[in-house]
Amino acid sequence: MLSEQSVRRTGILAVCGLMISALAFGPSVAAGDNQQRQRTTQTPTQAPKPSPTVQRTIPAQPTPTPTPAQTPQKTTPDTGVPPQLGAPPPPPRLKPTPTPTPPETLDPGDIVRITAELVELHVRVIDRNNRPINNVPKEQFHVYEDGVPQTIETFTREDVPISYGLAVDTSASLRTQIQSVIDAGKTIINSNKPGDETFLVRFVSSDKIQTEQDFTSNKELLMDALDNLYVEGGQTAVIDAVYLSAEHVSDYKKGDDTDRRRRALIVITDGEDRSSFYKQEQLFARLREEDVQIFVIGFINELDKEGGFIRKSPRDKAVNLINKLASETGGRAFFPESISELPQIANEIVRDMRTQYVIAYNPTNKTQDGTYRAIKVTVDQPTDSEKRIALTRTGRLARKEGQHTPKPPPVKLPTTAAPNKKP
Repeated sequence: MLSEQSVRRTGILAVCGLMISALAFGPSVAAGDNQQRQRTTQTPTQAPKPSPTVQRTIPAQPTPTPTPAQTPQKTTPDTGVPPQLGAPPPPPRLKPTPTPTPPETLDPGDIVRITAELVELHVRVIDRNNRPINNVPKEQFHVYEDGVPQTIETFTREDVPISYGLAVDTSASLRTQIQSVIDAGKTIINSNKPGDETFLVRFVSSDKIQTEQDFTSNKELLMDALDNLYVEGGQTAVIDAVYLSAEHVSDYKKGDDTDRRRRALIVITDGEDRSSFYKQEQLFARLREEDVQIFVIGFINELDKEGGFIRKSPRDKAVNLINKLASETGGRAFFPESISELPQIANEIVRDMRTQYVIAYNPTNKTQDGTYRAIKVTVDQPTDSEKRIALTRTGRLARKEGQHTPKPPPVKLPTTAAPNKKP
């Protein structure tokens, strides 16, 4: 059993041990408590303030010091002071359009050419009885293109030379009328005035369209060519003959700026097209590019009047083609009941070609897109006389710039006459 003295000695030793432990471990525990308190009180937007005692356990992220190559402004090696950049540049501004250089001074003898797209129309004015009216002043004419009024630039009634072709159908269907046709042709040619020029074409099928006499003002040569006409069998190609003949008229002296002539084509046929290469659509598309008036004498009485359930009769088809050729080009169609009417018809064709007004306008629509432009000419109506009717071509084709209507070459119009062989 321990003595009281031993118990006391043991208690004193225990107290001393506790005191030594407190002195040895007290700072670390306090630091741990402080660190835990800082972690629980910091916010997400504030950077923690690390205590010097915990830098080894939670290293801070110091801002990297930029190297000389990354420094925005270079410093001089001697003073370390940034160099001066000077005044800032002025703000940008739009540059004005440069003033065009004035044109060179023209000498008194220089010629200035101004290109204008004038559309020329040959207009006939008639009354209800088809009699010409020759005293209509300029201010009473009105021109419309696609319904839009146009300003008339030039206007004249002067008698200018006429270039026209005479295309005669010599197929077997005109066998009984051939001599009367020749006589009518001579009546037309005899009316030629100085400066007028005519060419003569005979046609049957597509491979038999030939020039008997090219453009000439020599009436004797033209009369001889008419006398040499003869009838020949074949499949009539009216559309091909009109296509090539109208083109020949249009191209004649086309590049001569001083040549102010009217252009016409007189066609004598029964109007029945049996075997043409060109279609009607191609023909009228071509005619819209050419200022050629077409006059047709149609011998349709021998054609069959009977048609099928769907198809038109040969006579109806011929009448429609002949009327369209005349109306689209500002010409005129004639349908004689007998050959005795031919001299009067020839005189009326001559009169119609001579008694015309020439009107030119500068179109308001300058677009060259290849579209068709409808043309209409009207005249004022006086109260004390009969109605006036203005006749001209129904439209024009606004040809695309740099483009032309393709012309396939299956049929050919010779420039020199082939020798005739009369049967």
